[in-house]
Amino acid sequence: MDEVRGAGPVAGTGARGRPVRVLHHDVSDRPFLVIWEVTRACALACRHCRADAIPRRDPRELDTDDGKRLMDDLASFGAPRPLLVLTGGDPFERPDLTELVAYGTSIGLSVALAPSVTPRLTRDVLLELRDAGAKAVSVSLDGAQAETHDAFRGVPGVYDATLTAMEAVRSAGIRLQVNTTVTAGTVHELPWVLRRVLDAGAALWSVFFLVPTGRGQTLGALSAQDEEDVLHWLHEVSDLVAVKATEAAHYRRIAVQRASVADPAAAFPAGALRERLRRDTAVALAGGDFPRRPPRPPMDVGSGRGFAFVDHVGDVYPSGFLPMVAGSVRQAPFSHVYRTSPVLTSLRDPGALGGRCGRCEFLGVCGGSRSQAYARTGDLLAEDPSCAWEPGRGVLVG
Repeated sequence: MDEVRGAGPVAGTGARGRPVRVLHHDVSDRPFLVIWEVTRACALACRHCRADAIPRRDPRELDTDDGKRLMDDLASFGAPRPLLVLTGGDPFERPDLTELVAYGTSIGLSVALAPSVTPRLTRDVLLELRDAGAKAVSVSLDGAQAETHDAFRGVPGVYDATLTAMEAVRSAGIRLQVNTTVTAGTVHELPWVLRRVLDAGAALWSVFFLVPTGRGQTLGALSAQDEEDVLHWLHEVSDLVAVKATEAAHYRRIAVQRASVADPAAAFPAGALRERLRRDTAVALAGGDFPRRPPRPPMDVGSGRGFAFVDHVGDVYPSGFLPMVAGSVRQAPFSHVYRTSPVLTSLRDPGALGGRCGRCEFLGVCGGSRSQAYARTGDLLAEDPSCAWEPGRGVLVG
């Protein structure tokens, strides 16, 4: 979930304007986005689940009062307050979900939801949450056909239910975000997933680049070069729908590079995968009327640096894909953990990064995915192996 608010001066400005947005406020003082995993209970068994979701709620979960204290602390940051996303597992497994949304809204937080598509996700529940103040709902669509998506989610029939859920979110008057996890086995379906996203009228398409953690360790991540091709393709279609590349920080580097040259196609020749994605996109979008608009630049926010994750028992992490505990809201307020945790403060020091990330000319707008680095090397501050860029190649920085 990635609602835009408080975006200000832009880093890496190139010939075409403002390719990367930064925040008005100091990310060492307050986050832009906080995700709270309100439960790990979920009826699905998704193959890529970072949380190893379970069938029943954990009795150690933060309860209603704990949750309200957490939200009070987030509100205490003052304007601009962090955006709050309630996720899981499946947040719809919590009977107090509407109460939590209403409370967060009442104290000035912008609250969004990231549910699973199960029988609990109904239009009546969505209307209730909308009336409580929910600003947005994200729905996951990981394949362009039932066979792919249902296999990914571990339950037959979820694909059709997901398309219905997307329509229900829109008809309830709630902002729709579509999340898609891309793997080596599903990448070729992206053009047709894009068509579904456009047909659904989604406000944002968040493409998650698989981090080999949790159940996702059994799936195949893209090679660095294929990821480069996909990121360039995403930038090429970002004038159709706002795009967010999750756990692919180098999407910001690509945005700066493409804005720095008169002819991106010539400066950055397409590999075989991007050529295929382009051809299939023309086929997938044929017959549709999809207006193009100026692309929304990506935002310079990263793990522990404008973003943080609170799990179901109150432990704080740099992100849900980076299993390194920074503290606990049961022992100290979130605001204190965010500002003082050595884990989080180290992520805000670009000089601490090693390898290619540490010497990269795009360090100021990228910094690499810390989750990818940790999952693949065991070192939080190592170079990001999912990025193909070799520093100093001579392509304009902006």
